[in-house]
Amino acid sequence: MARYLTKSRFKLAMECPTKLYYTDKPDLYENQKKEDAFLQALAEGGYQVGELAKAYYPGGVLVDTLDYDEAVRQTDELLAQDTVIIYEAAFRYDNLFVRTDLIIKRGRELEIIEVKSTSHDGTGADGMSSKRDGTIRSKWLPYIQDVAFQKYVVTLAKPDLTVFASLMTADKDKACPTDGLNQKFRIQKSENGRVKASQVAPLNDLELVPANWILRKDPVDELCDLVYSAAYPAPDGGANELDFASLVARLTDQYQRNSKFQPFVKAACKGCEFRSTQPESAVPGLQSGFEECWREALGWQTADFQQPTLFDIGSLHYKTRDKLLQAGVIKLSEVPESAITEKDTGRPGLSQSQRQLLQLRMAHNQDDSVWIDQANLRAEMATWVYPLHFIDFETAMAAIPYNQGLHPYEGIAFQFSHHIVHADGRIEHKGQYLNATPGVFPNFDFVRALKNELSDDQGSIFRYAQHENTYLRIIHGQIQAHADQIPDAKELCHFIDSITEHKIPQLKDQKICGPRNMVDLCDLVRRYYYDPAMKGSVSIKKVLPSILNRSPYLQEKYAQPIYGVSGGIQSLNFSGKAWVQVVDGQVKDPYKQLRVLFENLPEDEDIELISDGESINQGGAAAMAYYRMQYDTMSDYERQEIQHALLEYCELDTLAMVMLYEGWREMI
Repeated sequence: MARYLTKSRFKLAMECPTKLYYTDKPDLYENQKKEDAFLQALAEGGYQVGELAKAYYPGGVLVDTLDYDEAVRQTDELLAQDTVIIYEAAFRYDNLFVRTDLIIKRGRELEIIEVKSTSHDGTGADGMSSKRDGTIRSKWLPYIQDVAFQKYVVTLAKPDLTVFASLMTADKDKACPTDGLNQKFRIQKSENGRVKASQVAPLNDLELVPANWILRKDPVDELCDLVYSAAYPAPDGGANELDFASLVARLTDQYQRNSKFQPFVKAACKGCEFRSTQPESAVPGLQSGFEECWREALGWQTADFQQPTLFDIGSLHYKTRDKLLQAGVIKLSEVPESAITEKDTGRPGLSQSQRQLLQLRMAHNQDDSVWIDQANLRAEMATWVYPLHFIDFETAMAAIPYNQGLHPYEGIAFQFSHHIVHADGRIEHKGQYLNATPGVFPNFDFVRALKNELSDDQGSIFRYAQHENTYLRIIHGQIQAHADQIPDAKELCHFIDSITEHKIPQLKDQKICGPRNMVDLCDLVRRYYYDPAMKGSVSIKKVLPSILNRSPYLQEKYAQPIYGVSGGIQSLNFSGKAWVQVVDGQVKDPYKQLRVLFENLPEDEDIELISDGESINQGGAAAMAYYRMQYDTMSDYERQEIQHALLEYCELDTLAMVMLYEGWREMI
C-alpha cells in the first residue's frame, strides 16, 4: 500500500522529522494526541469555521469519499469544467497527497483557499510577516508552511494550471452582523468515527454580504515563496541544509520506506506526544517513542528517565534552553547556575530568575524539602480582610460569535465557583454559576451573579493567576460596547473596576487597581513557595498535591469525610467526601478523584481535550465540555451528567485555593 506524505504528516515532520516513524502505528507506540477527532473539532472550532467558509462560497461540490484513488478521480472529473468550486478536493503527485479545504477554478487558474479557525487582527498578509526582517512570524509559520505544501503538491499534480494560494481566518476586527450565526453549524460523528460538520440553517442575506463576513481571505503566494526559498536543517540533524523541494523529497522517501530519521534531542522533545506522561495511563504493550529516541540519542537507561531535566525549569527562556541543548546539557543536575542570570525585581520574595536558581541548587544538592518564605508570606497574609473569598472561572472562546455585535473569539465566561473562609475558620462553598445553554451568551448574567456573591462585605477576594482578572476586563469592555442594551451597565462596570486591575495607555506601565483588587495566589506561590515535587510548575494542579503532602494539618483534617456534611464544610456538589486518600505513602491527587465521565484525555499544552470517559481535570477540558454542550446533540441525561461534572470540577478549584491558604497558615 502506498504511504503518502500528506499535509498532516508534513506538519508533524516540520515539528520533528523522527515523528514520521512513530505516527500511524497505534498498536506499537503511545500517542498522547490520539484525540477524538470529534472533540478536536469542537475544541478548535475548525469544522464550524470550515462550513461557514463554504457558505460564503456556495454552489461547490464536496468530494466526500475517503478512498485516495476515488477522491482523485472525482476531483479530476470536476476540474474538467471551466469554472467550478470544490470542497475537499484531492491531489496526488507520486507519494505526495493533499486534500484542500476549498478550491475555485476559473479557466486555467486555480485558487487554493486553506481555512483555519485561528484569528487575525485584520492587518492581512502584511501582519503575518515581520516588518524588521521580512520573515514569517512564528505564529503564522506553521499555517503558511501548510498552505505552501498544498500549493507545491497541486502545482506538481496540475502543471497546466496556474495555482494561487489564500488563507482564510477569523477576523477579530469584524463584528457579527446577526444573532444566532453560532448555532447554524453542528458537528456530528458518524459510525465509522469520521467527523462531519453540517449547516443546519441557511445564512440570511445580511450574513452573506461580503462586507459582513467574519472570515477574511488573504493571498499568501509571496509568503509561500518565502517558504520555498528558505534553507532547512537536515532532518537527521546533519550539517547540510536543504531547500524546500529537497526537504519534501527526503521526508517522502523516509516515510515511504518506513524508516526512522536518526533522533537527536531538541526543544520539540518537551511536548512529544509519543510517550505516556502519566504512568497510570500507559497502555500495556505500547512503546514510548520518546524514550526510544533518547535511548538512541543519549544512551539513556530506565533510571535516567526518572531524573528531572532542563525542561522542568520553570519559565526558562528559550534561548537559554536551546544553548544548553546544543551543549548537550539535558539533566537538571547538569545545568550550571551560571546559565541563569539573577535579576532582582525589588519585590518581596523570589524573582523568576531567583526561583530558577533555587530550583537548580536544590537539584544539585538533591534537596527535596519544601522552601517557604515565612516572613514575607506572614506579612502578606496579615493584610487580608475576612471573610476571605476564593473564586475560579471557567471560560471559552467561540470562533463564531453568539450575538450581533460580538467578534470572533471574544471571551465567554460560563461558570464560576465561590468558597468563603470566615474569621472563625468556618469554610463553606457559598455559591456557583453555570450557563451552558446552547447559543446563549452568558457574560452579563455571569457578572451579575458574581456581583451578588461578593457584595455583602469587604472581604479580600482571591484568584489564581491572571485568568479571572483578564476575563473580567474583557467583559467590562463588552458591557461598555453594548451599554445601551444593558440597564445596569454602569453598576456592573463599577463592580468590575472595584475588584480588578488594569493598565491604561496614558499611564504607560502603571496599574489602576480597584479597592478590592483580587489577590493573586499564583503570584504568591511564585515568590514565596517552592517544592521540587512541583517540577518548576506553579499550576494549581501541581501545587495542590504538594501542599497536601507537606501539611500534616491538611492530611488529618481532610482524611475525614467532613466535606459536604452538616457540621463540617458546606458543599453544593459533594456529600461526605474525604479528599485525602494515601496511596503508596503519597496523597492521591484530588483532581484524579473526580467522577469519571470521559476517557482518553490527551496531554497537550495548547489545548487539553476531553473525550468520552475521563475526569474533567484540566481547565481546557472544562471548556471542551462547554463546547460539546453547545454544538453536540445529546440526551438530557448526558447533558446533566456533564453539568454535574463541571460543577464538581470548578468547586475543587476553589477548594484547592482554600487548602493552599490553610496549609500556608499552619506552616508560618
